[in-house]
Amino acid sequence: MTTSQLAYIHSALQVYTYESLTSSPLHSLFSHSHCRGCTDVLCCVIFVIVILGYIVLGTVAWLHGDPRKVVYPTDSYGQFCGQQGTPNANKAILFYFNILQCANPTVLINLQCPTTQLCVSKCPDRFATYIDMQYNYRRNKSYWDYYKLFCKPGFNNPDKVPLNDIFKVNVLFVILQRCFPDFITRNGTLTVANKTSFKDGHGKIRSVVDLRDAANGITSLLDAKEVGVKIFEDYASSWFWILIGLVISMLVSLIFILLLRFTAGVLFWMVIFGVIAAVGYGIWHCYWEYSSLKGKPDSDITISDIGFQTDFRVYLQLSQTWLIFMISLAVIEAIIILVLIFLRNRVRIAIALLKEGSKAIGCIMSTLFYPIITFLLLALCIAYWAVTAVFLASSGDAVYKVMSTLPDCKYTNLTCDPETFSQSNVTKLCPGSQCTFAFYGGESLYHRYIFVLQLCNLLVFLWLVNFTIALGQCTLAGAFASYYWALRKPADIPPCPLASSFGRALRYHTGSLAFGALILSIVQFIRIILEYLDHKLKGAHNAFTRFLLCCLKCCFWCLEHFIKFMNRNAYIMISIYGKNFCASARDAFFLLMRNVMRVAVLDKVTDFLLFLGKLLISGSVGESTFSSVAYSQVPSLNYYWVPLLTVIFGSYMIAHGFFNVYAMCVDTLFLCFLLDLEKNDGSATRPYYMGSSLRAILNKKNKRPEEKKKRRKHKKEQPNKRH
Repeated sequence: MTTSQLAYIHSALQVYTYESLTSSPLHSLFSHSHCRGCTDVLCCVIFVIVILGYIVLGTVAWLHGDPRKVVYPTDSYGQFCGQQGTPNANKAILFYFNILQCANPTVLINLQCPTTQLCVSKCPDRFATYIDMQYNYRRNKSYWDYYKLFCKPGFNNPDKVPLNDIFKVNVLFVILQRCFPDFITRNGTLTVANKTSFKDGHGKIRSVVDLRDAANGITSLLDAKEVGVKIFEDYASSWFWILIGLVISMLVSLIFILLLRFTAGVLFWMVIFGVIAAVGYGIWHCYWEYSSLKGKPDSDITISDIGFQTDFRVYLQLSQTWLIFMISLAVIEAIIILVLIFLRNRVRIAIALLKEGSKAIGCIMSTLFYPIITFLLLALCIAYWAVTAVFLASSGDAVYKVMSTLPDCKYTNLTCDPETFSQSNVTKLCPGSQCTFAFYGGESLYHRYIFVLQLCNLLVFLWLVNFTIALGQCTLAGAFASYYWALRKPADIPPCPLASSFGRALRYHTGSLAFGALILSIVQFIRIILEYLDHKLKGAHNAFTRFLLCCLKCCFWCLEHFIKFMNRNAYIMISIYGKNFCASARDAFFLLMRNVMRVAVLDKVTDFLLFLGKLLISGSVGESTFSSVAYSQVPSLNYYWVPLLTVIFGSYMIAHGFFNVYAMCVDTLFLCFLLDLEKNDGSATRPYYMGSSLRAILNKKNKRPEEKKKRRKHKKEQPNKRH
């Protein structure tokens, strides 16, 4: 072959390659600077401004807030229990004088209760009232040494005490850094310190049941503490086996995805034929039951004659019931068979795409570990939101209010100043009243809009979370699109496709991703508000309001899932063509509508196989871990379900993370496949980019360019010339 011939063939191949690339999305994927531009710039600018404002909000909350107000208990004087540098440095536990005043269980949990609260170093372990202490003090002066630990600072005279300071000491123990009654059930009877009754400090005998009702819900917290300790012990004993189980689940998930290229078709058809056989057996069994009941007395009564029955076995004695079952199963069987007959090609395409997705992941293995980046970004968003919310909730100064035991005191719950309260008229008009700490708040403009700032914190948090997820979807879609639009796989796949796709998404399409994330975040924000209103209106008796709220929740739930579906496909189109969000969403929508049956079949086949894989992985790994723990040298566990459920849930989440990448791969390849069918015809300038298996199913072929034919003919003639 002469030099001029080689030059001609080389130039012809260059022309062919350029024409085929520029006519396909691969040219857009390769040539960033020439084909792509920044999309939805306005939304990108707004998104950056919002992030900067979010940082400012977190800074302001950090300057004004104090998380200790949420974490540590506060006494009646607004001082933290256990705070270093204060008289309460060694008193980290909060003690309630009369816990009977805490009738609402949420009062205890929210740290407020209309009774004197003191910081103590330990909870009392004696059951008595101040009257009992005063009586015993007159008999034995040393009796005061124990009880003075639970008196207000400065009170040293046990013979004189204001009416409001009558307190009752229970046998208590600590939970949430607070003293709560130690309820114990003995022989079915509720007791505290082996007693079923006590004096309330006013000369009345009260039942322990009254004390339990005053602290209703606390017993469940106490039980939760005991269960929590046992669960922690089980984790300490079985953590190694749990870790091994999670590592195994990761390896099995990876192997399962790689093997789907060989087993996807077998798994699907095995399950389909299994379902057909199971439904067929059900039809036969229903016919057998119907035939055996047909001649029996009272079996010919209709379902409408007997009406509604709570015992379902009554219906099984009627021949009409089995006839209905048989007809229903026959209809289901017919539908399945008809679907397989008329949609068999679409099912084959779906299975071929599943296999192609496994090949794509095998060529770009780094995509399987991208969920780690998404997880870290989501953890950062959640941590920042939680810290900001805590600092906002703890912003404010101590607010004191009048607390009185008199029911007709008009000053009750009014704001007061503890330093000047003793000189006010309130103590004269309402004897025994006190100015005690109520909560943290303020009257400034910042404090008035704390709730609005919390809502802004929530909305921006949802926006950042959805943007992180959108970034991951667009990045994965770009990587898998570069695989599909490579004519020779894997030779034509660009280097570092995942990193290149991540750079493209951030550089050119931050605004588009933020736009789609904002739409979804607004819908989710409205859903959260509706859930909050539903929670608040649970006790309402207005049936129309409840019905309207239920309809709104249902509509927004459907809207959220539809937007998620459209956003996912819009991000795929953005990664391929680099258009803005609205144009990409429109193109994706009409593309899917033109192939709605293929979409439905692929979606169901993919969901079915991936769900089957998740169950298989989580179940098998969980069972093997449980067997290993049960038959190993691990000490006896309190709850064997702790490592079992942990491994099952962890394995499911790991498989879910891997399979989400696989599902994104299949969705991307599917859209590329539809675009390939619509835009290419198999000619030299517009060849099909789909794999050979898909072309075989559709009877599609790529035509060879004339240059290739000439080159092959020339190669065949070369040996003859040499001879």
